[in-house]
Amino acid sequence: MTLASLNLQPVLPEIVLAAMACLILLVDPFLPKRGPTVSFVLSILTLIALFVITLVQMDDHVRMSFGDMVVNDPMADVMKLVVYVLVAAVFVISRTYLRQRGIDKGEYYMLGLFGVLGMMITISSNHLLLLYLGLELMSLAMYAMTAFKRDDGRASEAAMKYFVLGALASGILLYGMSLLYGVTGDLTLTAIAESVASGEESMALKAAVVLIVVGAVFKMGIAPFHMWLPDVYEGAPTAVTLYLAAAPKIAALALVLRLLVDGMGPLFADWQPMLIVVAMLSMAIGNVVAIAQTSFKRMLTYSTIGHVGFILLGVLAGTNEGYAAALFYTIAYAAMTIGGFGIILLLARQGFEAESLDDLKGLNDRSPVMAFVFLLLMFSMAGIPFTFGFWAKLAVLQSVVGIGLWWLATFAVVTAVIGAFYYLRAVKMVYFDAPEDTSPIEADANVRGVLVLSGASMLIFGLYPTGLTALSAGAFGL
Repeated sequence: MTLASLNLQPVLPEIVLAAMACLILLVDPFLPKRGPTVSFVLSILTLIALFVITLVQMDDHVRMSFGDMVVNDPMADVMKLVVYVLVAAVFVISRTYLRQRGIDKGEYYMLGLFGVLGMMITISSNHLLLLYLGLELMSLAMYAMTAFKRDDGRASEAAMKYFVLGALASGILLYGMSLLYGVTGDLTLTAIAESVASGEESMALKAAVVLIVVGAVFKMGIAPFHMWLPDVYEGAPTAVTLYLAAAPKIAALALVLRLLVDGMGPLFADWQPMLIVVAMLSMAIGNVVAIAQTSFKRMLTYSTIGHVGFILLGVLAGTNEGYAAALFYTIAYAAMTIGGFGIILLLARQGFEAESLDDLKGLNDRSPVMAFVFLLLMFSMAGIPFTFGFWAKLAVLQSVVGIGLWWLATFAVVTAVIGAFYYLRAVKMVYFDAPEDTSPIEADANVRGVLVLSGASMLIFGLYPTGLTALSAGAFGL
């Protein structure tokens, strides 16, 4: 195999990112005082460069490279562009938080970029081994980031839980992949799909489907495999929680689509019922348990579990319209979660972590602009009409109604109505309760700017969702 036959152009963004992440790894030790600032600037410039490269290379055609191991299609391009924007927003909004706590180090940005590299590999994988390697690269970076505040016992505990249960999920997923390889005799997803379609079903193949679905939903934190998620999100530094909750969900959706749709599409009748069950459990458990939370961080975590259940509705529909709706919902969720956890960053200050719901009280008296941003975010999460979240929920509901699952759509609507209670309760605290802390909010213009953009996107895409809807549809050839 020659260098020319590898066709390196489709993987140019990954090559650039790997080189820049290694460069940032070397910068911090040699610039002890200015290293974090240089690392931050290099990271943002890298993400901008990746955005431009990917945008220039965007094409409606499917391009393969590295012996059909890597696929570069419209879905991969759209997902990568979204990941760049999300991670750049996380880096910008996290800078003040990290500096105030003395953990503004180049390692944060380096690990974040290696995590992005893992996401990009996962998104573009057409091979079981490459898919697994991308997933593990992303996971290892996030394990280290969770324990980034090394003198914090909660962060260390969260990292250990994340690592142990993540390793368990990886083992289950890898075992399922090995069974799939044993049955089909191939590691390439497209070849696996052809083999499965032309062959007879066996117990080994059914076991592979079960293990792969369990491993994938375990990694995504979907009920009933969600037990690690609240502890990890609450224990990790908020800047890390912001990273964990946003961009990796795009890669998680890509993992499910590559494995179940591209690789095991002919087995749709086997994996669809499993996704229906876990989606229903996620929507029910996430929205009901969130009501009982007194921690704003844990409330948003259980809210995340509920939202991922909605994302699965689009996947289990088994149509391109459903996959496009799932992508649209994931983008909406990521934008909402950056704003939600960003409010926690906004309210926190040196020596104080604003993790309780009571810390939201009287936010309108302290900052009317941020209170309005919070209102838009909560309304969008609740699915109030003419917000970003409303159209996202409507899209996935239409996809399941389109295949005749009216009862599932009805169940989803009921759980969404239940979830609206705790979102509106938080809004009530912001506008109608007296503040427990009357001190001014200490946040620089970058944090406020990102939060305002996040809140504005809820309104802009709520009033005009057509552009993003067309982008999501185009990712699946619609």
